[in-house]
Order: sequence, then structure tokens, then C-alpha cells
Amino acid sequence: MSQLSGTTERGDSTTDRLATMAHETIDRVTPKANRAETEMRDTAARTAEGVKNLEEHAMDTAKDGLHKAQAYIQENPLMAAGIALGAGALLSMLLRR
Repeated sequence: MSQLSGTTERGDSTTDRLATMAHETIDRVTPKANRAETEMRDTAARTAEGVKNLEEHAMDTAKDGLHKAQAYIQENPLMAAGIALGAGALLSMLLRR
């Protein structure tokens, strides 16, 4: 009759046994979950650092290109004006279509 009420011979209820099993499972999984979380955080930090480095490199490259363009314009103002005029005309023709 005790089996019908959900109680074993020792007096443990089904709920108590299930709770014990759940706690044991959580205790086994917790270290693995903590390790996975740490690895994900480390990977995210490395990725963020990599993105920051790429951004800095891109900014340096863009600044270098701008300085080179400014130097060229100062050394060759008529050629630069002609290039700008040609580029403007070409862009205007492309946008009309």
C-alpha cells in the first residue's frame, strides 16, 4: 500500500528521490557548465581584442592613405584638379543612367 501512495519502504517519497537525482545531476553538470562559460568568456574577450586591433589597423591605414593623398595634391595641384574633374564627370554620367 505504501507504493501506491508514492512512498518507498524507507519512507522516501518519489518527490524526494527525484529531487535527490536532480541535485546530483546539477552537481555533476555544474563544473562542465562553469568551464564552458569560462571558455566562452575567454573567446569573447580574445575576439573583442582582435576586433579592436583590426579597427586600429584600419584607422592607421586610412590616415596613411589620407596623408599620401594630401601630399600628392599639394605637390601636383593641377593634376589633382584634373583627376577630380574627371572623376566627377564619370560619376555624374553613371548616376544619370
